[in-house]
Amino acid sequence: MKKKALILGVTGQDGSFLAELLLSKGYQVHGLVRRSSTGNTVNIEHILDKIQVQSGDLSDATSLYRIIKDSRPDEIYNEADQDHAGWSYHAVDYASDITGAAVGRILEIIRQINGKIRFFQPLTSNMFGKTNICPQNEETPLRPQSPYAAAKVYAWMLSRYYRDVHGMFAACAILYNHESSRRTDSYVSRKIVKAAVNISKGLQKSLVLGEVDTPIDFGFAGDYVAAIWQIMQLPRADDFVIGTGEAHTVREFTEETFRLVGLDAGKYVTFDKKLVRPGKTSPLIADISKAKKAFGFTPAVRFKALVRLLVEDELNNE
Repeated sequence: MKKKALILGVTGQDGSFLAELLLSKGYQVHGLVRRSSTGNTVNIEHILDKIQVQSGDLSDATSLYRIIKDSRPDEIYNEADQDHAGWSYHAVDYASDITGAAVGRILEIIRQINGKIRFFQPLTSNMFGKTNICPQNEETPLRPQSPYAAAKVYAWMLSRYYRDVHGMFAACAILYNHESSRRTDSYVSRKIVKAAVNISKGLQKSLVLGEVDTPIDFGFAGDYVAAIWQIMQLPRADDFVIGTGEAHTVREFTEETFRLVGLDAGKYVTFDKKLVRPGKTSPLIADISKAKKAFGFTPAVRFKALVRLLVEDELNNE
């Protein structure tokens, strides 16, 4: 009998990669799509006929209850939060509810319907925020610097509460920056790649960026989604840091991107302090020792290969 999985936020970057992975492993896949995303199915267009799409919203407990009760999944992956740190500064209440409180909604519904359903909650390295510890691991103290990161801390604590008190399988991964061509233009990686390709074709004159010199742990979304599935197959639910353990700045990312399209970034890129976020984080670099020991996690796509992959995808999409 096929395993059933419900992906909340199936149209997003991680949700769509996850749907592909689970289908390849023989799962029956259900996906939640919120009303505001209706029609925005570009990331899953190629598999729409293979999954069962359900309409709902993390802010609406009745829709969540209906979808979980009707689909009766073996596994639930919550990829449907408000996942943009910069945007959360201007929508604190929404970020707090959808990214944080909604996790309690989902877990309580699972507990009421079937406490044996396995649940996965993605977290963010931004939870570490201002820290003197580098690299960071699962025990590093938390000091979030945005409403988004603070809401993720709440999501983590709720997941641990349901795991510890109710004995539910609620696993979490603290994910560092993970990129792909399925990112929207609001993310700096896609903004840089798209601008470089456009400039190389004479369609754009310049690129304006904010903070570019903070070291960042960049990885490939496909690698991290594979790790998520492995975490969900472990005998016991646990928490894991997932990253590459390597640091590169946005400046490096930009220079490598422009180099791949035959341009000198210094001639086209300018900087504007207005684009710098009010809450600045420390260098965030992953210590993946625990994940490596538990299930052999090793990211396959490293920095230069990642940038090349993004540039090639952008060129092929033109």
